[in-house]
Amino acid sequence: MTTTYHGVAVTEDYQWLEDASSPETQAWTTAQHDRTMRYLRSLPGYDEIHRRARAILEAGATSYGSPRKAGDVYLALEQQPPKQQPFIVALDDLTDAASERTVVDPNELDRSGATTIDWFVPSPDGSVVAVSLSTHGTEDGTLRLFDVGNGTPLDLEIPHVNSGPAGGSLAWRGDGRAFWFTHHPLPGERDGVDELGFYQEIWLHDLDAARSTPDLREAFAEDRIVESFLDGDVHGAWVLDRAAKGDGGEWQVFLRSQADGQWWLVADLDDRVVDAVFGGDALFLLSRKDAPRGQILKLPLTAGATIADAQVVVPTSDVTIERLAATDSHVWVVDIDGGPSGLRGFTHAGEAVPAVDVPAVAAIDDIVALGADAVAYPVETFVAPRTWWVVRDEVPRPSATALDTTTPLDLSGYEVRRVSATSADGTRVPISLIAREGVLDAGPTPALLTAYGGYGISIKPWFQPGNLLWLEQGTVLAVANIRGGGEYGDEWHQAGRLTTKQNCFDDFTACARSLVDTGVTTVDRLVIMGGSNGGLLMGAVLTQHPDIATAVIAEVPVMDSLRVELHPNGVFNVTEFGSVEDPEQFRALYAYSPYHRVVDGTAYPAVLLTGGEFDPRVDASHAKKMAARLQAATSSDAPILLRIESGGHGIGQALDQEVDLLADLNAFAFTQAGVDRQLP
Repeated sequence: MTTTYHGVAVTEDYQWLEDASSPETQAWTTAQHDRTMRYLRSLPGYDEIHRRARAILEAGATSYGSPRKAGDVYLALEQQPPKQQPFIVALDDLTDAASERTVVDPNELDRSGATTIDWFVPSPDGSVVAVSLSTHGTEDGTLRLFDVGNGTPLDLEIPHVNSGPAGGSLAWRGDGRAFWFTHHPLPGERDGVDELGFYQEIWLHDLDAARSTPDLREAFAEDRIVESFLDGDVHGAWVLDRAAKGDGGEWQVFLRSQADGQWWLVADLDDRVVDAVFGGDALFLLSRKDAPRGQILKLPLTAGATIADAQVVVPTSDVTIERLAATDSHVWVVDIDGGPSGLRGFTHAGEAVPAVDVPAVAAIDDIVALGADAVAYPVETFVAPRTWWVVRDEVPRPSATALDTTTPLDLSGYEVRRVSATSADGTRVPISLIAREGVLDAGPTPALLTAYGGYGISIKPWFQPGNLLWLEQGTVLAVANIRGGGEYGDEWHQAGRLTTKQNCFDDFTACARSLVDTGVTTVDRLVIMGGSNGGLLMGAVLTQHPDIATAVIAEVPVMDSLRVELHPNGVFNVTEFGSVEDPEQFRALYAYSPYHRVVDGTAYPAVLLTGGEFDPRVDASHAKKMAARLQAATSSDAPILLRIESGGHGIGQALDQEVDLLADLNAFAFTQAGVDRQLP
C-alpha cells in the first residue's frame, strides 16, 4: 500500500492489520498473542513471578482518591484489593475511618470486574451522587444517579457522557434539581458513526422535568475536538466550563450564572489560561501568558467579566505552578520543580501564608476544595505511599485524614537519588534513581529506565506497589523527566511538542547512555519501558538507537505517526503531535515515526509490544503493525513479541488484568536483563 504525502511516496505492507474485524487480522492477532503467551509462560520462574505479582498487588493495600465534600458528607474513591475495581465510599468525618460506608461498588454491579467508574460528582447537599460507568476499557460512560444514604440507583440513565478521546464531566445546579453534563452525539445525531467520539457539548438535565436540553454548543475554538471540564461554585451561583482544544494544552474558559442561560467567554486560547477554580466571590485563573512557569490571576465574579478584568495575585517565580484550589479566603498552589512537588498558600489579596512542609522528592498530584474553608491534597514519594492531608483557612498546620494508604509493603529500605544527564543540545535532564540501599554504590546492576515526555504531563515521584517486583531483585528503577512534560513549565512542554518532538527522544537517549557511562548499569542489563506517548518514545529510541538497551517494552504505543490521526483520539492528538496535512509537521512526523524507521537487516533487541482491542486512545493496530514489521526486519535472534488483550488503554483495568500484565512484563525484563531472581 502506497500513500503520497506532499510528494513523498510512503509504502507499507501491513496496513491490512488496521481492520480489526477482518478474519485475517483476527487470526494473525490470535496466533501472535498465543505465541507470546507460550513464550512468557515458559520463562524461568514464571509461576513464582506471577505469584509474587499477585501477592504485591493484593497485599491488602487500601488507597483513596478524588475526595469531595457535599453537605455534611465526604465522598471518595477507594481501591481495596482483592476487589477488581475502585468503589465510592462516604464518610461523615475525614478523620474517622469507622464512619466509612460503601455507596457505589462496580464490583457488585458487575461480578466480572469489567465495569469501572470514570468519575463521580455528588449533589450539593450530598444526598445523590452522579456516576459515569463504562465497561471493558472503552471509557464510553453511561451516567447513573445513586442515593448516597443507601446506595440505591435512581431511575435515570444517560448514555455517552464520557469517551476515550474527550473524557467527560458534570456540575450540579445549586438546588440539586438539575445538572450540566458533557453530551456526546448519539447514533443518528450526526452523519456517520465515526463522529460519535467527537463534538462534545454541554447539556442541562432538569430532574423535575425529566428532560435534557443543549446549553453550550458551537462556541468552542474547534467544536469537533473540544474536551470540557465542568465545575460549579460551592455557593451555587455560577458554573464553569474549561474547554480544551484537543490535547495540546490550549484552553478556553466559559462562565455562566446558574440563574440565567447565558454563557460568556472569559478567556480564549491566546490568553494561555490552563486552569480555573472558584473561590469565594472570585474566579482564580492559572495563566501562562508571558509567564511560562505560571501566574495566578483573580477575576471578580460579575456578569460578563473577562480576563481583561483580572489582576495578578501570585506572580511567576522560579518554580512552575502546576495546579490550584481556592476557598472563600485563600488560594493554594501546587508547584513542581523538575519532578518533585511543593505547596504554597496565599490570601485572596496575594499575601503569602506560612509555608506548608512537603517531603523532599515527593509528589502532590491533586488538590481539591472541601467546601468553603478547606482544601485536601495527597502526598506520596517513590518509597512512601499516598496520604491525604487537609489544610484549613486560618489554621497554620495541615491535619492528617483517614484517607491514607495502608499497606504491608515496606519500601523504607530503598533510597532515591536525583541525578541528571546532558542531552544532545546541552539541556540538563533530571533522572530519579530508586534502589535498595547500597545497590547504587555496588557497581553495575540491571536497570529499568522509563519516561513519558508529552502533553505537558509531569512524571512525579509516585508510589507504585508494582515497582517492588523489580526493585526487590537488587535492581535499579530510573525515571527520567524529559522534555515534552511540564516539569519545568510551558517551555519544557513546547520543547518536546510538534516539530520539536525529537528532543524527547534525544533526552531519553542521553539518560540511557548516562546510566551506562556512570556505572549504574550496562547495555546488556538495561531495559527501557514506556506506555502510550511513552510507547511512541520507546519505538523512536529503538529505531534510532537499536543498540541502546537489551530489551524494549512498549505498552499501548503509538507507532505509525502518519496514520494515527485517522483514529478518533488521534484527531485530538494533532494539537500535540502535528498533522500530515501540514508539510513541515509531516516531515517531522515521518522522520521519527517508529513504524517507518524500521530498517531491514538490523539486529534489534528483544521487544515486547502490548495493546488493547477496545482501546479508545491508541488503536491496537499500532502495536500489531510494529510487531509484524520488526519480525520481518530483524537480523537478531531476540524475540519480537505482541501481547493483545481484551481491554482498553489500561484505564479501568481489572485487578486480575493488572496482575497478569505485571507478571508478564517483569518475567520478560528479568530474562532479558539477566536478573538473578530474589523472590520472597
